[in-house]
Amino acid sequence: MSEIRHRVFVYGTLRSGGSNHHRMAGAVLVAPASVRGRLYRIDWYPGVVLDAESDAVVGEVYDVDGSMLAALDEYEGSEYRRVEATAALEDGNHVAALIWEWRLEVDEARRIESGDWLEAMPSQRSRSRKTSGGEDPRPPISGFAG
Repeated sequence: MSEIRHRVFVYGTLRSGGSNHHRMAGAVLVAPASVRGRLYRIDWYPGVVLDAESDAVVGEVYDVDGSMLAALDEYEGSEYRRVEATAALEDGNHVAALIWEWRLEVDEARRIESGDWLEAMPSQRSRSRKTSGGEDPRPPISGFAG
């Protein structure tokens, strides 16, 4: 019997081409997608606040196994809460997916109006664990390549 897979939506550095995409090794890309919400630059990483009345936040939907889901929970940490959201796939279909939503206060001046982290923050593209202030301060997570 195969292990249960979980559908997740990623919108920042974990996306294809993002500086931490290597952490998605072993995940299966379902499709480019979007969710309704507001995207913010928190620091060298983004946070999203879900809002059905807002514009689209650009990302990708992946299928992951239970161990990767646990590793993503650990990686995202206590600043985020894992919730279920509806993701609109590129082909127009909608799927339920887990997303890590920012749970702390946000600064509206740091909102990314385009909803696309990699477009707004080109310095975060494909740089392994680099940040504007140096290395990603979070340690690598067991079970992730990189």
